[in-house]
Amino acid sequence: MDFATLSLVLGMAAFVGTHMLLSHPLRGSMVRRFGEQGFLGIYSLIALGTFSWTVVAFGKVSPTPQLWDGQAPLPWAIACALTLVAAALFLASLMGNPALAGTDVSGLSTRLPHGVFKITRHPMMSAFWLWGVAHILVAPSARTIVLAGGVVALAVIGSRGQDAKKLALYGQDWRMWMKRTPFWPKLSEFGRLGLFWVGAVPIWLLLTWLHLKLALIPAGIWLWLGF
Repeated sequence: MDFATLSLVLGMAAFVGTHMLLSHPLRGSMVRRFGEQGFLGIYSLIALGTFSWTVVAFGKVSPTPQLWDGQAPLPWAIACALTLVAAALFLASLMGNPALAGTDVSGLSTRLPHGVFKITRHPMMSAFWLWGVAHILVAPSARTIVLAGGVVALAVIGSRGQDAKKLALYGQDWRMWMKRTPFWPKLSEFGRLGLFWVGAVPIWLLLTWLHLKLALIPAGIWLWLGF
């Protein structure tokens, strides 16, 4: 393993590891010591620093060799679909999401899930790991597997951590919510995203276009349109 790849691995490990430590075992003691705002400031600085380290290291690692041709029609089409779904899930996750930090879920056991929560109780985290899987599909190099794979791991483990934290805080309310909502996205329920699909399409088109303009790497339909 060359130095650039080692730096990338260490950077992503630091990003994921510090996120998990600060989100769960260390959060309570740090909030008591520094206050909520102080904790959020420290958390944000560490996240920004470790992710910046990872991104810089990523740029120094060769994008080849790749395990398969990620620009072939099939993996590219699957990745397009996954990122569009991720955009819709992310938008839906911003409204009435009891999994978000700081949300009071008292009385949740009396509510029946609707909309995106019939699909998954972790729509935001699902959006993140779908994004990661899509990037591995279209760029299956060592550097992408480390970066995007780290995001996938963080999103999945973070979802489990959210369940554990909410269960400890709210007991029966969250236990009933877990029984009524799936952890993994339920494909048969994706029609419940409704108008979020309408909002996701222009956002997806814009983000994939910016991907080409800023990262100089085509994404989405722009590969086929020759932009």
